Amino acid sequence: MAMRRAVGSLVRRDDLAEGLGYGLKRRLLGRPLINEQLGEQRLSKRLALGVLSPDGISSSAYGTEEILIELLKGGLAVTAFTVLLPITGVVLFVMALVVLSYREVVMVYTRAGGSYAVARENFGPRIAQIAAVALMIDYVVTVAVQVAAGTAAVASAWKWLGESTTRLTVASILIVLLMLYGNLRGIREAGRSFAVPTYLFSTVTLLMIIVGLVREATVGLPLYHPGSGIVTGTPNHSTLIALGLIFVLLRAFANGGSSLTGIEAVSNAVSAFRPPEGRNARRVLVIEGLILGSLVAGISWIAHVTHARPYLSGVPTVISQEARLVFGHGATGDVMFILVQAATALILYTGGNTSFNGFPFLASFVAEDAFLPRWLMKRGHRLVFSNGIVVLAVLSISLLAAVGSNVNNLVPFYAIGVFTAFTMAGLGMAKFHYTTREPGWHYKLVINFSAGVTSLVVVLIFAVVKFTEGAWLVVVLFALGVPALIYLNRQYRMEARVLEGIGRRGPPEPPTYSRRSVYVFLDDYDLAAVAALRYARSLRPTSLRAVHFVIDNVQADKLRRDWMRANPGIALDFVDCPDRRLASAAANLAGAEAALPGVGVTAILPRRSFAPIVGRLLHDRTADKMAAAISRIPHAAATIVPFDVRSRVESLTSRGLPGKPAAAGEAGKSEAEPAAPVPAPPVPAAALPADDPIPGELVSPAASGPHDRPVPARGITPIGSLTRPGRAVTEGRVHTVEIRPVEHNTVLACDIEDATGQLTALFYGRSNIAGLRPGSKVRLRGQVGIRENKPVMINPAYELLAPGEGDGSGRDRG
Repeated sequence: MAMRRAVGSLVRRDDLAEGLGYGLKRRLLGRPLINEQLGEQRLSKRLALGVLSPDGISSSAYGTEEILIELLKGGLAVTAFTVLLPITGVVLFVMALVVLSYREVVMVYTRAGGSYAVARENFGPRIAQIAAVALMIDYVVTVAVQVAAGTAAVASAWKWLGESTTRLTVASILIVLLMLYGNLRGIREAGRSFAVPTYLFSTVTLLMIIVGLVREATVGLPLYHPGSGIVTGTPNHSTLIALGLIFVLLRAFANGGSSLTGIEAVSNAVSAFRPPEGRNARRVLVIEGLILGSLVAGISWIAHVTHARPYLSGVPTVISQEARLVFGHGATGDVMFILVQAATALILYTGGNTSFNGFPFLASFVAEDAFLPRWLMKRGHRLVFSNGIVVLAVLSISLLAAVGSNVNNLVPFYAIGVFTAFTMAGLGMAKFHYTTREPGWHYKLVINFSAGVTSLVVVLIFAVVKFTEGAWLVVVLFALGVPALIYLNRQYRMEARVLEGIGRRGPPEPPTYSRRSVYVFLDDYDLAAVAALRYARSLRPTSLRAVHFVIDNVQADKLRRDWMRANPGIALDFVDCPDRRLASAAANLAGAEAALPGVGVTAILPRRSFAPIVGRLLHDRTADKMAAAISRIPHAAATIVPFDVRSRVESLTSRGLPGKPAAAGEAGKSEAEPAAPVPAPPVPAAALPADDPIPGELVSPAASGPHDRPVPARGITPIGSLTRPGRAVTEGRVHTVEIRPVEHNTVLACDIEDATGQLTALFYGRSNIAGLRPGSKVRLRGQVGIRENKPVMINPAYELLAPGEGDGSGRDRG
């Protein structure tokens, strides 16, 4: 009796409060958001240009510098600044092809997904995984490159930061961690503040270019006088037809391709535009291309005139040197220099942050197609794809830690993924136009096919000329990643075929067991064992037996003494297990019983639940292994009854009780009871009071969670106030919908709850009501009855106030 009271004293409503981990998450990230707050802000063209273009426009800050690095390393110190211009022209030509191709993408594919959606629709889901891997690599490297470039911009103005590569790397990692925290809190890119860096950078950089052109035409621009640590190479006196020079030019062109990254961002967010989505997205894409092309051309021209030189450490940057030469060293020049560096850092950091929106959405799309783990589809505490955000941050930080915060070291990982996505989009759109043959399809086919082939050539060039500098790793990731995604999809499809086979064959016949045998496997007699025994009794089995597999005689003797002292009224069997294979022994015992005619077997296993890390260290999850073995036996099932040890200890501590519960044998005695064992009659689950739930069972918290209790609208009665029969109007959120068969008919039972209580609404003769699903908000009007101390409404009039997740309906009346 004392043991039963001990269990009841440990399991109370306030014990169901969330643990330390959730409390810390809520303190750091804020209160959880509900599904109704998952709104989507439609973007105007002006706002979309600022929000969606940072990744593309910001690449102009380092594109020219990357071309110069390869030209100077290749020994073209004399002609590098002359060759810079034609290479820039080739890069801009490729950019124009890509922009023209994506103009068609945004008109046809208005759902988010970009090149992945294009490849999936035109080449099939398996080939589309090439685009998926390319985009995921692109997003990961984008974070690293953009953050590294942004930190270099800061270091160009703050000399102390640029004096050590370690400082640059640590600063970049801290920025990524800050992005991780902000995005887990639910930072949305559809805000005006995210558009400011785009317009600020574009304005000040165009101003720098215009001032530079004016000064060049009037008084002339000074040449840059480099210090130590600049990029140099062995002079090359061979002619332009030399293979070595061709190789250098190809490397310079490949590096210059980094200027094109981010163009596809608009295609990944077409659905966020105001109608007409496709036309508005096309205009924004063209404007972005024009701005990007102007900036790249202008920065390359200023570098050509001033001979700004890149440094091995990446600091100071070429664009910072140009700003200093164009604006001078006076007070105004200092202000403009700081403004250029601040704007550059802001747009680069903002461009890196766009990946925290794109990568989780792409991962959710691919997971929806069953090519990635399905946990990437789940929204987290703040309605963001938290798992995808964390994965992106971990991969980006790992890349920065391995390579360092140096843009030139990261570029070899960059362009292969970017241009592979361009290739899939261009060739996919070419196939689309060839298949549909809509008006003007010849012209569109030529543009998209040219863009696809050109992008493929860039991929091949990059894979060859940058192979030893890191491109080999990207090639390996493609070679391993695409088959891995296809393999994962094959596993999901196999599971689906097995699980959906029941639906194709119709519902299985319900079991007609004449006997129901229940085994409770125990290793000790404690509160967890009592919880399992009480649950087993609630099943009302034909036979109920407790079983202990003997692998330690001392433990077996202790259990026997505790069992006799408590006298729970259940037979306890001690089964020898000489080979100590508990899972096999449990399966053999259950299998032998289940083989008898008309016998169904249920195995109950108590499991003591600890904190995840501590639990892994302290326990080997034997209950899970035994349950897995038993579940494979026909006519047998295993049920694990969890007992949360951590919450019980915290509860005892908070109430000022000893942190160590009494031993099971000692708990059977109290000062008010005799020492002799007192048989404990079976207590079914239904006989327990509402405030004393069975240990191990789950009790649903209020739907409002951490929110404050709302004030009910006028005329609306809170559910918790419905304690007597009568007519009432109430409202709440649908928590559970259940279809119950009733003699040639069905009853739709809905559990409605608000912050004060729960009500059951029964709709006789109905199996479905459009819009009435878990998560929807409904107002009920009708007669209230009381059944088992709980309000019940039968066939009430209903009004849908808010649709459930995924329901597009509005209001409805019954």
